[in-house]
Amino acid sequence: MAYFDVASSAPLHPVARQALQASLDDGWADPSRLYREGRKARLLLDAAREAAAEAVGCRPDELVFTSSGTRAVHEGIAGALAGRRRVGRHLVVSAVEHSAVLHSAAALAGSGGAVTEVGVGREGAVSVSSYADAVRPDTALACLQSANHEVGTVQPVAEVAEACRAEGVPLFVDAAQSLAWGPVEGGWSLLAGSAHKWGGPAGVGVLAVRKGVRFAPQGPADERESGRAAGFENIPGVVAAAASLRAVRAEAAEESARLRALTERLRARVPELVPDVEVVGDPVRRLPHLMTFSCLYVDGETVLHELDRAGFSVSSGSSCTSSTLTPSHVLRAMGVVSEGNVRVSLPLGVPEAEVERFLEVLPGLVRGVREKLGAPVVGGDGDAEAVTVDAVGMTCPQPVIELARAIGRVRVGGTVTVVADDEVAAVDIPAWCFTQGHEYVGSSPRPDGAVAYEVRRG
Repeated sequence: MAYFDVASSAPLHPVARQALQASLDDGWADPSRLYREGRKARLLLDAAREAAAEAVGCRPDELVFTSSGTRAVHEGIAGALAGRRRVGRHLVVSAVEHSAVLHSAAALAGSGGAVTEVGVGREGAVSVSSYADAVRPDTALACLQSANHEVGTVQPVAEVAEACRAEGVPLFVDAAQSLAWGPVEGGWSLLAGSAHKWGGPAGVGVLAVRKGVRFAPQGPADERESGRAAGFENIPGVVAAAASLRAVRAEAAEESARLRALTERLRARVPELVPDVEVVGDPVRRLPHLMTFSCLYVDGETVLHELDRAGFSVSSGSSCTSSTLTPSHVLRAMGVVSEGNVRVSLPLGVPEAEVERFLEVLPGLVRGVREKLGAPVVGGDGDAEAVTVDAVGMTCPQPVIELARAIGRVRVGGTVTVVADDEVAAVDIPAWCFTQGHEYVGSSPRPDGAVAYEVRRG
């Protein structure tokens, strides 16, 4: 089985396994106690903190361990907002942040705070000027991920941090996807990461808060981890997390170039082998191991199941999966096709032959799925002025399939109106127009709750 989903969770690194087993024997005691067993545990905890801080690029006394990456995000954002409550209750986030950040933003908005969401371009990156414009006198905190978890685009963190610093606003960085590849550059103020993303054990997160950043931990007081992460320290877990981060970093320099070459091969070959595919994300400023593409006229769930049967574990931001009924907020913000979305994130040491086998398997697999759905061959020389398609009750990708069938029935300059009640159509119909060279005119709601989407043939 070829595991191509390390962006979700990386397999436990051998160094992490060794460190975990060793520290189970010596790291079980309370590190706050002065007897021998406590001192052993304290030494292990301090050494792990120093190693993790070195990898993150901060001082050891600026870094604490949390019970997960999500907890690091939630506690970091809540503490920074509370520490700067006298400034205001305004938060700036990008539209493509991880759900952990967006859930924190929703909690702030629900309690009477204000949130500004900064949009991204079609490649998934924010504009530094747009981000700077979103900062207000009452902005308490700004958030920007180091790299996107769905498409791999690397964000301009250093430039945004500089713009925020000029306004006296701290920048929180979710670095979960990038820490394996190196420290986050620039003058960030707070940073969070998750060990299972780099081959450490699940249930360990890191939170770094720079000296001088106003920070007020929320919840009942606790004396451990500088009061920023409550509960008894998971010493075997944090030791394994720090050891694996150091080990992965040592391998990253050599593996980065090799994996980037493999993902560049995927980015080039997949559209050549499979018709009507859009590769998404920045082609240059991106993580070395991750690439994402969307296949028109297929549903993502079936593609993932077929790939699984063929021996490939991949992920998807597609709305056409059983885990969600709404389009990926990342793909929606980028304005790209969400149907048939496949994310490939390669592990360290992946054999080149497995990537080649993926390229061999994919075309026939997608073709088979399209045939089952009755996907069209787009084209035709129709002369109708306007055609209306009733796609009410149809789910992704069927409304787009019906649109593609109908577009050949109208003349160039003629219009097709698709009436649909599937939320995904609002994302995929405009994106389909962009990829196929047609004009998306717009949408209008109908009394029955459906939406009419108008497309002009190009």
